Amino acid sequence: MSEAQIATNIDVRIIPHRERHPRIFGALSALNEGQSLQITSDHDPRPLLYQLATNFPGQFGWEYLEQGPEVWRLDIGRLEEQAEGSEDDMSGCECCCGSEH
Repeated sequence: MSEAQIATNIDVRIIPHRERHPRIFGALSALNEGQSLQITSDHDPRPLLYQLATNFPGQFGWEYLEQGPEVWRLDIGRLEEQAEGSEDDMSGCECCCGSEH
């Protein structure tokens, strides 16, 4: 994502462990569509990504910018909502045909 779309950077290495996820989720909730948050961590943030995928399905996407072994950087962005009836709308049958049968 371009610099203009990055809302904030959070280096979780300097945040007490119990405050990390609440601070990240607070920053993510403030993002507008198309904006992103960059996170720097000392470990792979897979648990955070599982939480995002489970609690906010289809609302956020992410890209690893750096993958360890000492530093992990991640760009998490709020996805733009799909317009109803769009070509990519697969509501209904859950397959790739887009039908509502």
